[in-house]
Amino acid sequence: MSLDAALSIARSGLAAVQRGLAQSSQNVANAETPGYTRKAVPQQALVVGDRPAGLRGGEAARAVDAALLARLDGSRAAAAGAALRERLLSGIEAAHGAAGETLADGLAGLRNAFLALRAAPADAGRQQEAVHAAATIAERLNGVSAAIGAARQQAQDAVVTEVATANAALREIAELTLRLKTGAEGDAAALEDQRDAAIARLAEVMDVQAVRRQGGDLLLVARGGLVLPLDPKRDVLATSEALVAPDGFHGTGGSLPGVLLNGQDVTAQILGGRLGESLGLRDRTLPRYQAEADLLAANLAARLEAQGLRLFTDADGAGPPDPSLPYAGSSQAGFAGRIRVNPAVLANPALLRDGTHAVAGGPGGPSAFTPNGAGGPAGFTTLIDRILDFSLGAEAAPGQAWAPIAGSGLGPDGSLASPFAVPATLDAYAGRLTAAQLGDRAAATAAKDRAEALRGTLEARFGRESGVDVDAEMAGIVALQNAYAANARVLGTVQTLWETLLGAVR
Repeated sequence: MSLDAALSIARSGLAAVQRGLAQSSQNVANAETPGYTRKAVPQQALVVGDRPAGLRGGEAARAVDAALLARLDGSRAAAAGAALRERLLSGIEAAHGAAGETLADGLAGLRNAFLALRAAPADAGRQQEAVHAAATIAERLNGVSAAIGAARQQAQDAVVTEVATANAALREIAELTLRLKTGAEGDAAALEDQRDAAIARLAEVMDVQAVRRQGGDLLLVARGGLVLPLDPKRDVLATSEALVAPDGFHGTGGSLPGVLLNGQDVTAQILGGRLGESLGLRDRTLPRYQAEADLLAANLAARLEAQGLRLFTDADGAGPPDPSLPYAGSSQAGFAGRIRVNPAVLANPALLRDGTHAVAGGPGGPSAFTPNGAGGPAGFTTLIDRILDFSLGAEAAPGQAWAPIAGSGLGPDGSLASPFAVPATLDAYAGRLTAAQLGDRAAATAAKDRAEALRGTLEARFGRESGVDVDAEMAGIVALQNAYAANARVLGTVQTLWETLLGAVR
């Protein structure tokens, strides 16, 4: 080997060591930087003919498992969506109240108040207690309806917020992808770290899969099969703000905005993450909750009305809605939030004993009833018996079952259904309604815990495989220092040989 060749090899070795030391130092300095991945400078031995010709270094490369990173992004979407679902449903759980304060408990209290009143129908104190029990169940229905409405509005507001977050992330991803494809200024590995961080933020908004291609190109596909275009100069998603009413819905004829992609409604194709969960809560889960509360309120008021007692009215004093009509498009929508104790009963609690109106009776429905007139018996119990036996029972009259409470055709557009078998009595329906809605919150918490545990496990694994191990980096630096010293000795030896040769020539 000639001295020139030896010198060239040693110089390339020193250059490679220098780059390796610089990269290791950068790794150590960024060991705690979120999103930073360990990078290494690849080296290739050069051979000319059968003789070594030094080292060639490449661009810094990341140590990243693409499949693991995709699973991690998926876990981020699941955890973020479950956390939002738990948070919004927790407010509804609080509105249902603790044990002893639920809708079913309110109905039980109303039954008990009428039982006590039957023992002394003329007792003004017991009449007031029955009025108070009626006000209690009405207030609980109002509270549950208000909580559902608030959660649905929060879901709508979250749709607007998350669309803006997604657009910002998409613009950043598009810009970084363009820089990677064109080889613009900046370390490519560092740009990929930044892009992965932006993809991670997008993954919390909606479940997406990033397909990385040669030359820095990227394809983003949402879980519903939606391909997200990358344009650094514009927002590709759009929606608008809205106030959510109980009868509001998204779709043909609806008042709630969808999510648009280049002008096309893609609401149904957005799944997972906070945006997908917000849409699911706004359009499916919470409208069903509202319908179930409304049906309980409407059937309670109507079954009392059918026996001769208008105990509850709408907020304007009108009679209760007809629960035999389809829910969609009827005045039942939102009735749980509007139900009130009849002002006439508040002014004259004796109507709980006497009745508010006559019932003609007829086949398939309640029997005839005539109110207790002025000067009638103080111990009149006919109406109270009808309420206890029929209004709060399974039959409208002996052998005549009430029309079943609707279990399908729910929601403002009639597309939803309850997840439970609908019972015949009001108290049983209230119990199943409460259990189903609180069960959803418990399921959301369990899903969040599982998703966060999986995300934590994947993050730890990703950190081990792609993060910076300071001890390993320091050991590598020591090895590089030894290599530097070896190459320096070669240079020193070559210099001595040159000086010896020059001395001999002189």
